[in-house]
Amino acid sequence: MENGKNANTSPEGANCRPAFGWAARDTSGVLSPFNFSRRKNGENDVTIKILYCGICHSDLHCIRNEWHNAIYPIVPGHEIVGVVTEVGGKVAGFKVGDHAGVGCMVNSCRSCHECERHLENSCPGMVLTYNATDVDGTITYGGYSDSVVVEEHFVVRFPTGMPLDRGAPLLCAGITVYSPMKRFGFDVPGKHLGVVGLGGLGHVAVKFGKAFGAKVTVISTSPSKKQEAVERLGADAFLVSKDPDQMKAAMGSMDGIINTVSAYHDIVPLLSLLKTHGTMVMVGAPEKPLQVPIFCLIGGGRCLAGSNIGGIKETQEMIDFAAEHNVAADIELISMDYVNEAMERLAKTDVRYRFVIDIGNTLHAA
Repeated sequence: MENGKNANTSPEGANCRPAFGWAARDTSGVLSPFNFSRRKNGENDVTIKILYCGICHSDLHCIRNEWHNAIYPIVPGHEIVGVVTEVGGKVAGFKVGDHAGVGCMVNSCRSCHECERHLENSCPGMVLTYNATDVDGTITYGGYSDSVVVEEHFVVRFPTGMPLDRGAPLLCAGITVYSPMKRFGFDVPGKHLGVVGLGGLGHVAVKFGKAFGAKVTVISTSPSKKQEAVERLGADAFLVSKDPDQMKAAMGSMDGIINTVSAYHDIVPLLSLLKTHGTMVMVGAPEKPLQVPIFCLIGGGRCLAGSNIGGIKETQEMIDFAAEHNVAADIELISMDYVNEAMERLAKTDVRYRFVIDIGNTLHAA
């Protein structure tokens, strides 16, 4: 495998249970049925029957080994929602029948400075939900599967009333935009928030911004998205970033910007939209380095920052807030056997705005 590794390290013997999902075996990224093992439910574990799993763009990067760290076979998926079917004897926060979710990570050291501050996502020992080696040496497998076993600390409770299918993408897309909004003070009513890009992340950022009481302006290269942004998602304004007159008129008007774009782009015009001491937070991850002329930061004391998901405590806070304010993703629900077509469409950004796999109704063992 080019730049990829092969591994089939699963729990073995009496300590395992059979599981079934779809996996990629090589850099083609093609997914197909895959039998493997999960560990049995331990005293601190929660077992979840998976009902829905969102498709994140990082799933596509990973199964095609575009980040050069693939451990094949890969069962992707870190936007996992389902029903609890078993809990360990020491589990206090969940019971059988509860709705629960699992996001981007399933373990961390639990003792470092970051973990003590509820920033498990920044722990040097953080274990990703799939394509990672867990502390017991086994390879993690994600949510394109029928079940998952996770330590209670890393399980998120889904509130009553939160739609499971539309709520699933919040476990990655939602926390990715919610966390920097909270951290940089964009959650204050009356703030003017810019959202660059109207995709899986951007559309959720608009919804959270409005729920916080902010004035939200969508910034996009596509004029055709204006009606969608304003009339359907509730944005207050829309800027075409390729229109110099529109960009000039909006200079110095925004308190903060969430930049969701993962392609190379010129950020200087975007920084000029910020007020003095405003901040633009990058949550998109372009593969090529961006050019940042320092004088566009020094002038006006602007900040350029980055943010990467959030800790478990904040993820639970985000889900609770979303349920209270009716924030959920706009999705296209698909069957498991459509997943390869969905990946091809995702590569072309042909989705509004997030694919979610109907695991509960369409995943069947061959």
